[in-house]
Amino acid sequence: MSSELKGKTAIITGASRGIGKALASVAAGMGANIVIAARQEDVLKETAGEIAKKYNVEALPVVCDVAKLSDLENLVNKAKEKFGKIDILINNAGVSSQYPFHEQPIEDFEKLAHTNYLGYVRLIRLVINDMIKAKSGAIINMVSGSTLCDPLPRNFLVYSSLKVGLRAFLKGLFWEIRDHGIKITSLLPGVTDTDLTGKLKEVTADSSRLMTTEAIENAVRFALTVPANVCPLEIAIINQQTPWTAPVIPFKQQHPGK
Repeated sequence: MSSELKGKTAIITGASRGIGKALASVAAGMGANIVIAARQEDVLKETAGEIAKKYNVEALPVVCDVAKLSDLENLVNKAKEKFGKIDILINNAGVSSQYPFHEQPIEDFEKLAHTNYLGYVRLIRLVINDMIKAKSGAIINMVSGSTLCDPLPRNFLVYSSLKVGLRAFLKGLFWEIRDHGIKITSLLPGVTDTDLTGKLKEVTADSSRLMTTEAIENAVRFALTVPANVCPLEIAIINQQTPWTAPVIPFKQQHPGK
């Protein structure tokens, strides 16, 4: 374990498994105490115990649906009650819904907007004033490699267009608050080998087109260890064989479960 973040506190959302769990491990491995958030309490508690034991840090699990403002407020309050401050926010939680637009359930639109856009923006708003007072902070956000495509990939129009909006917001936020010593970083990953993408059979049949979480972990380490006067504004992490190098994801997919 390294000590670059010793004495720091990091919130990581969507952290019970997959990319979120990997990034929580990165922060803990660098010495930070962590607050991990997800919707499933049993898996979340198991993950917190595992990380705390492995890295000898404190790990606070907080059940949270990032689509709900009250849950986000509770998450921030619990983190501050336990650790007194929040130095790092890693926005990772997200949901997906892949359909041709004319077949996509209308109720999915609100779920995608509240989780993948408002969940990020609201949580940033809840932590940023304390970071401004401290004149320090790092906010790292999982956007999407699909935002690099023009036109956006098939089946991902609503999901990806919200991510395009999030990417634009984060870039603007950097310019607005950079004089306060706060770093804003957007991660733009390609298709990664997780439980979610595992259900997209036609996309993931060729494993050479998938990344492991290792490249994303390394990007977060980089973002958290650059000199104080440097901000990695955007980091694109794209497998050279990813299907998102062209917008040709097939229409017919086995859609991930709710």
